[in-house]
Amino acid sequence: MPKIAIVDDDAGLRGMVNSFLLSLGYDVDSFGSGEELLEWLEANEAACIITDVRMPGMGGVELQNRLIAQGHRIPMIFMTAFPEEATRARTLKTGAFGFLTKPFRQQSLLDCLDRALKHPARANG
Repeated sequence: MPKIAIVDDDAGLRGMVNSFLLSLGYDVDSFGSGEELLEWLEANEAACIITDVRMPGMGGVELQNRLIAQGHRIPMIFMTAFPEEATRARTLKTGAFGFLTKPFRQQSLLDCLDRALKHPARANG
C-alpha cells in the first residue's frame, strides 16, 4: 500500500485520520507539524500528504509551497476548520487534490485520496 503522511497539530484529529486509514490497509505516518514532515521526507517518500491548513509554525499552504520549491510532486489534500475561499482556490490551483472542511465525511477523504493516488504525476521529485 502507498505511504500516506498526515500532518496536523491536533493530535486527536490526526489520530482519528491515522486510525481510519490504517483500518483500510494504508501505510500511514503522522506528524504534528510541517517541519517534522520535511525532516522525515529527507529519508522517506510519501504517495500523498493530508495536511491541516492552519498550524503553529509552518501551515499547510507554506508546506505545499516548500515542497513545490524543493521539486517534490507529492499529491496533497488539505483539511481546515476555517474554509476561506482564497486559500481553497490557491491550494487547488497549485495542485491539491482536495480541500476538506472539518468535520468532513470519511468518504469525502477517501474520494480525494483515490484521485490523488491515481494521478499519473504523483512521482516524488
